[in-house]
Amino acid sequence: MAISRLLGALCAATMLTAPAFAQAYPERAITMVVPFSAGGPTDTVARLVAERMSADLGQQITVENIGGAGGTLGAGNVAKAEADGYTMLLHHIGMATAETLYRNLAYETLDAFEYVGLVTEVPMVVTARQDFEPADFAAFVDYVKANADKLTLANAGIGAASHLCGMLLMQALEAPLVTVPYKGTGPAMTDLLGGQVDIMCDQTTNTTQQIKGGTIKAYAVTSPERLDLFPDLPTAKEAGVDTMQFGIWHGIYTPKGTPAEINQRLSESLQKALADEGVAKAMAELGTAPEPAENATPEALKVKLETEILRWKPVIEAAGVYAD
Repeated sequence: MAISRLLGALCAATMLTAPAFAQAYPERAITMVVPFSAGGPTDTVARLVAERMSADLGQQITVENIGGAGGTLGAGNVAKAEADGYTMLLHHIGMATAETLYRNLAYETLDAFEYVGLVTEVPMVVTARQDFEPADFAAFVDYVKANADKLTLANAGIGAASHLCGMLLMQALEAPLVTVPYKGTGPAMTDLLGGQVDIMCDQTTNTTQQIKGGTIKAYAVTSPERLDLFPDLPTAKEAGVDTMQFGIWHGIYTPKGTPAEINQRLSESLQKALADEGVAKAMAELGTAPEPAENATPEALKVKLETEILRWKPVIEAAGVYAD
């Protein structure tokens, strides 16, 4: 009888502990790792979301920038972190492309993380130096195909958004341009502004100011529809370049083994942050929008990552350019 009472007490304690644990979280500050430098587009998105999630969770989310190795250094640090809900990773499409770009990746992408949800998908813009000859995107396509060996294509380094977009552009047009890698978007944009390079394909978050200022030429966006930010700018699909339809999506992850209740709590907080009018307005100014609630979930992010790994593998292998 005493043993029965003891077992009953233990079961009751267990039933109380799990909900209490979930309700108590978080009890201290949370670190959100961004695997790129401060001030960049991914960092901007992270800080927008972190501020609103902090208010909802009642604890500060501190953004920590750990750049290097195309985002794999910061991601690797999170993969090794304690799975207690106090370390998160906000990463972009590079989470999927690194699986093929890095042949000696320090972690197994699909086995090293848990999922919180998708955040936003930033469209890309095909741009060129201010005095580039073609008048519109249709003329751009013809001109690039005819002069591929004479034109230069800038990117911010292997694995950067501009590198991925450039690979798709060359593959779509069947035009192997002379690629010029830089150590970051800043120097690449500086040379595009100065006319030292001809073309660059990059996120709206990096190009909007220059396009609106007329210091570079914009030809097309990679989004499914035209952007409110640039209503006169056609989509690549309108010109028949269907394979150029893509964006730089961002998601939030936690280390493998983080309790499902914690990931769910973080997902709910993310959904509230993305529904905030201030976040939507700030993202609109960057040429993007928050993901709807149904995409800000662990399930949606998992499917996105798996799908994108498969999508980019043949593109990267065809280019034959690896990061290691």
